[in-house]
Amino acid sequence: MQFDRTNLSLVGRWWWTVDRPTWFALLLLMCVGAVMVTAASPAVAERLGYDSFYFVTRQHIFLAMSLAVMFGVSLLSVPQIRKVAVATFLVSLIFMLLLPLIGFENKGAIRWVRIAGISLQPSEFLKPVFAVVMAWIFAEKYQSRTFPAFRIALAVYALVVVLLIMQPDFGMTVALTCMFGIQFFLAGMPFVWVAVMLGMGLFGVIAAYFFLPHVTQRIDRFLDPSSGDNYQVEKSLEAFKNGGLLGRGPGEGEIKHIIPDSHTDFVFSVVGEEYGLIVSLLVIGIFAFVVMRGLFRLMQEQDVFVMIAASGLLAQFGIQAIINMGVAVNLLPAKGMTLPFLSYGGSSLISMALAMGMLLALTRKRYGIR
Repeated sequence: MQFDRTNLSLVGRWWWTVDRPTWFALLLLMCVGAVMVTAASPAVAERLGYDSFYFVTRQHIFLAMSLAVMFGVSLLSVPQIRKVAVATFLVSLIFMLLLPLIGFENKGAIRWVRIAGISLQPSEFLKPVFAVVMAWIFAEKYQSRTFPAFRIALAVYALVVVLLIMQPDFGMTVALTCMFGIQFFLAGMPFVWVAVMLGMGLFGVIAAYFFLPHVTQRIDRFLDPSSGDNYQVEKSLEAFKNGGLLGRGPGEGEIKHIIPDSHTDFVFSVVGEEYGLIVSLLVIGIFAFVVMRGLFRLMQEQDVFVMIAASGLLAQFGIQAIINMGVAVNLLPAKGMTLPFLSYGGSSLISMALAMGMLLALTRKRYGIR
């Protein structure tokens, strides 16, 4: 793409104001994801009785849609981002409230709905816009000192957490709580509230361990692998061992034939086995670059709303990547969380594209124009 600086078209202005290094890093992640799903999913499709390229075809369609969403959203202004976030938040919230009636069960959880033959996970779309809505609420505190921003934010957060636990989705609850805590802290949370939040978080983890059987099993298996079925994590570690420094070569991995979720939750294991330690570290480096680059841009930001919203989106992106890769190398208890842009899944791809599109829009150079 070549545009003269005097080009005043919508795309021309976008090209000279968007953070191009972040844009290209995200495109690179999408390309890596396309390659890895192509490598990992045929074996899974055959085990499930589908055509070998069933998941590959769908993933490429989802990637094209995600690219369109990310680019389209990144063209928006800050006020438009707020409107899109609020509208998407309300629609996602309604679908989450209706899940017990219209949702369907998969692996013991009711998180998905079918629309026009496509399975969608409403909570995936709620997660990125939740960060923007919270930022708007927190920013209003700086416009009016009497505005009860903290109380409203906590009430909205509590509602979302209750809906997530009802599904149940403990992994997303933890990720969303971490993101909310970071935003709350940036908004000027009093230190007494910091202590309260940490106490509530610890209480929540303990309560989940004692009252949610699937959480109990996962934590027990993490602390003591011999206490239960730890098959996928064991095979994931074996994949990294087989891959070594340079990997076994594209398409030569064997673990993808025996790990049920090799194209989703454990796609990083396929990267490790087929491409080795060096490429795995490069993938980690791309995720780190996006987060660090975004934080660097925010160091020059004067708008409170933009700073808090973009920080929340970056936290979501980084936390989700850390959790997925941490599970793959047995540093964290197993959770059903995808690796952004690398794992198979329409909801996760499009929702992450929405998040990164909003990040790109918020961090564009505005030259005094909002």
